[in-house]
Amino acid sequence: MLIQGLHGEEVVDGFLGSLTTEQRMLIHLFDNILPSNQWEAPVALTQAGISAAVHVQRKHVPRTLKRLEKTNEIEVTNRHVPGGKQRRKVYSLTTQGKIRAKLVVENVLSVIIDYNGDPTSIGDISKNNRRILEILAHIDSNLGYHNDPVITSIAKPSGTASLDAQSSEELMKRMFARAWEDGKITNDEHQLITEVVDFLGMHPERVRRLSEDARTAIDIPPPEDIYLEMLRQALVDDQIIEEEVALLDTFRVAFGINEEMHAKLLQQAVLDPLYPEHILTYYSALETAMDDGIITGDENAMLKTLRVSLDISEGEHANLLAKIRDSIK
Repeated sequence: MLIQGLHGEEVVDGFLGSLTTEQRMLIHLFDNILPSNQWEAPVALTQAGISAAVHVQRKHVPRTLKRLEKTNEIEVTNRHVPGGKQRRKVYSLTTQGKIRAKLVVENVLSVIIDYNGDPTSIGDISKNNRRILEILAHIDSNLGYHNDPVITSIAKPSGTASLDAQSSEELMKRMFARAWEDGKITNDEHQLITEVVDFLGMHPERVRRLSEDARTAIDIPPPEDIYLEMLRQALVDDQIIEEEVALLDTFRVAFGINEEMHAKLLQQAVLDPLYPEHILTYYSALETAMDDGIITGDENAMLKTLRVSLDISEGEHANLLAKIRDSIK
């Protein structure tokens, strides 16, 4: 049976888009076991590694991880990660999490797809040292298998990333374009770019390609525009996490954004937020319901169902409703 996604399907193409972010995380952690030693862990088990593997922005990862931790399906430890100077949080399945993840994996592997013209279960496709999510990335939304992936992780050198990841790529290109304006990248700019790349878990070859694309581009955005975009992306869930604070601070130093300009751009970002796709979907439905200025009983019931399916909180609903009412006054 195909598992229907309830959250995130707007931004991930192919078969992967039919799975929720939570299901993709369970599959990823099931396929990447935390080593038994108490010192090192692979980058795949960090937030950046998980973000890249499940095709969602790093910004959206903590909420899902906290939900899985709250249900006692994952546990968090601190390990040294190769290439890092300090220990980082890594995530692994608990016994309860392994049981649920195994059910999700078995369900997915039992799905019958069109594999080179033959009906084949996903589980019968040769892995060749590939992870399960890597195999699923080759299957389109009509359950047809392709030799080339339909979608690729930003942790991979090339290929087409999800819409979520594409927004991260676009931000990187704009940062590179600004850095290359004078023909070279300064130490401050290099430090900032390195921190952003590490935060996103982006593959070095992909970064190099984005840098080259930006270097040959004519359009060089002003630093205020880039900083505003960074603020809007950071405020997607109405809070700026610790790692994002560090990145924003580094950007201000590298590009000369003073406190006054920061305050002005922060206010602008709050007033004109960047909504994720599932919020935009709900916002559109809410706008339609409010066309005549009122929400009928039938419309209210429909919106309640949509909030559950899209994981929209009552607080988010209230904020969006207030925004619509302000716009029609």
